[in-house]
Amino acid sequence: MAFGQQSGPPASQKQLAELLDLLAEAGYTDFKDARYPMDFTQRQAAGKFSRDEADEFISQLQTAAEGDPSDEAPPQPQRRPSPAEQALQKFPAEELAAELQRRGWIVAEP
Repeated sequence: MAFGQQSGPPASQKQLAELLDLLAEAGYTDFKDARYPMDFTQRQAAGKFSRDEADEFISQLQTAAEGDPSDEAPPQPQRRPSPAEQALQKFPAEELAAELQRRGWIVAEP
């Protein structure tokens, strides 16, 4: 199988239409809009899915729609903090706020 090719027969027009409807209900305009939140590949963002891939995303979106109404999209994978964010987590908030104020920033508590 060549790089970026789907593994299996292509999704039917009915599957693509259902997937697009479920994405619209979740707040996305099209496949490209949902690429990163849904973790689509570049090929999938172009609307090219295998039957199995389409079925998997359809069931994922249906499960999310049936669950908690506040959940509009499937849960996102945990993002690893960058090295800079990891370094900042070592300092107390008061020290970070004091340094920002020293540099001319206005700091307010939430």
